[in-house]
Amino acid sequence: MPEIDDFGVVAFAKQVVSPNLDQRPAGTDVSLLVIHGISLPPSEFHGDGIERFFCNTLDHSSHPYYGDLLGIRVSAHFLVRRDGGVVQFVPCANRAWHAGLSSWRGIEKCNDFSIGIELEGADDIPYAAAQYFSLSNLIALVKARYLIRDIVGHSDVAPDRKSDPGPMLDWAAVRSMGGACRQLRGPG
Repeated sequence: MPEIDDFGVVAFAKQVVSPNLDQRPAGTDVSLLVIHGISLPPSEFHGDGIERFFCNTLDHSSHPYYGDLLGIRVSAHFLVRRDGGVVQFVPCANRAWHAGLSSWRGIEKCNDFSIGIELEGADDIPYAAAQYFSLSNLIALVKARYLIRDIVGHSDVAPDRKSDPGPMLDWAAVRSMGGACRQLRGPG
């Protein structure tokens, strides 16, 4: 079995199916990789809040912050946990609902042509070494299957709304993973 199949399912990832997906527009090439940062509750790690949020099973009464998320339907293709574990919610062939109202290189609706990778983290906390290792593997697999031209942060495609993955992401490390991508955003 290949490490990433024709549908964009990664063999080593834990598969957790999110209902928050749909088909990409016909003829759309996947050319963008969007890196996000998320923690639920904010700045707390290792719980099941992210998986529950992406699967619409979050108990909104279990934490005061969760009330703000009521009715929101989102997903990402991947989540990279603090320990480097990878969870896949949406096959790469499908459109995940990760970027929201967004634009890159003058093209609206980045979800149509992007793959979203969430890193378990917060804007003001450094990401873990194990996450960079897994992120590097994911970038290599995705680039082997799709013509990824750009790797950007959520804050690059939705600058008026989002700050993630935040200033603690080591963009130099991500650049070293990106290889021949035309554009890598972030500081530096």
